[in-house]
Amino acid sequence: MTDEDRGRAVRRAREAGRRGRALHMAGCALLLAVALTAGAVAVGAARGGGDAVAAAAPADGNPAVQAGADLDAGVASLQAHLRAQPRDHNGWASLGLAYVEQARTKADPSRYPQAEQALRRSLDLRPGNDAALAGRAALAAARHDFTGALAYADRALAENPYSERALCSRIDALVELGRYDEAARAADTADRRRPGVPVFTRYAYVRELRGDVAGARAILERALDTATGRGDIAYVATQLGHLARSQGDYAGALHHYARALAADDSYLPALEGRARAQAASGDRATAVRNLERIVARAPLPSPLIALGELYEERGERAKAREQYALVDAWTALARANGVDADLETALAAADHGDTAAALRAARAEWKRRQTVHTADALAWALHVDGRDAEALAYARRATATGYRNALFLYHRGMIERGAGHRAEGRALLTEALGLDPGFSPLGARAARTALEETR
Repeated sequence: MTDEDRGRAVRRAREAGRRGRALHMAGCALLLAVALTAGAVAVGAARGGGDAVAAAAPADGNPAVQAGADLDAGVASLQAHLRAQPRDHNGWASLGLAYVEQARTKADPSRYPQAEQALRRSLDLRPGNDAALAGRAALAAARHDFTGALAYADRALAENPYSERALCSRIDALVELGRYDEAARAADTADRRRPGVPVFTRYAYVRELRGDVAGARAILERALDTATGRGDIAYVATQLGHLARSQGDYAGALHHYARALAADDSYLPALEGRARAQAASGDRATAVRNLERIVARAPLPSPLIALGELYEERGERAKAREQYALVDAWTALARANGVDADLETALAAADHGDTAAALRAARAEWKRRQTVHTADALAWALHVDGRDAEALAYARRATATGYRNALFLYHRGMIERGAGHRAEGRALLTEALGLDPGFSPLGARAARTALEETR
């Protein structure tokens, strides 16, 4: 699709959206339903705040939805609407999606059972309605049930081939299942049917996974040019920030995060990304202060581990252990509410916990889905368990697509070194530090130490 064709399609989609919204619900319930229907879970967030837990984190919610009081008010309005109109299947679908968003923004997995109940109610009232099926796809993805997410997305698309949320959830699920060629084709389909910010960001991430960083950046820049709402601007600018940071361009990353926060100063992925870029560029004290504020608001694994590693780097081991313990608490809460948290467990435990638990979790996750992220997690769990020869095949698979990720390069470099391939290990560690010298405070330090030892 050419830029001119895309522009025409975007205008048609916007006009169609305006016509559809004019016929939908009324009042505040309408506003929230429209926002929730307009977008979907974005795989680009899997690049996320922290590379060490990025792939496992629930895909970032609808960029059009604002967190905090606006979302809470919208939920309250929908609840009131449904008390008056309990047979409104669209209202129940919108409420279910709102609960999924609250779970993400509040770091509260207990919202997922509420989301499931609301979406089931919508389907009871109108069996097979595409809004609720697409909502079930988003909920399944949030719980890391990507096989279920794909099945629900396909069912929703059978009802409505132009459902933006279902089209996007389908890309998300295929990416998270490691079916990258199919994900690329799904992105092409979504781009033809419903071009717009949610699709463009997924298109960019599929490109990035294949090593096409320039192509991913160009798509995100075009997406930012088309973004109009504050939520969309914050979301896309944050993705550009993550991409810049992953390539070692910390000044560029901070510029993009600043733009995101100018649009929405409470947007957590931008706040975390900014803190990580500050740490990577040497401003550790500011990064710690900012991460402390973030975890006080949303104690999610990614910022908790980032803060713990910064504490550990400066010798504050008791404080670091507190952060890692909170990761364990979040994981237990997530599992209690139906979230598959094995990847989080594997990555956190491998570096900061029980080695045996890390390996069990990594093997379990690899059986469910074979992605570059699960390959990396299993490789690293095997490495810390002293099994470099076994880890090597997984580490090489993690880097086989061309994905430019310094953490993956570091992991593979240490594993190659441990398996006796010292020249290959040295080259990979050098590449990791050259790509993103601040990829991890502890990992970067370990990489430099290893390079010193092999001189």
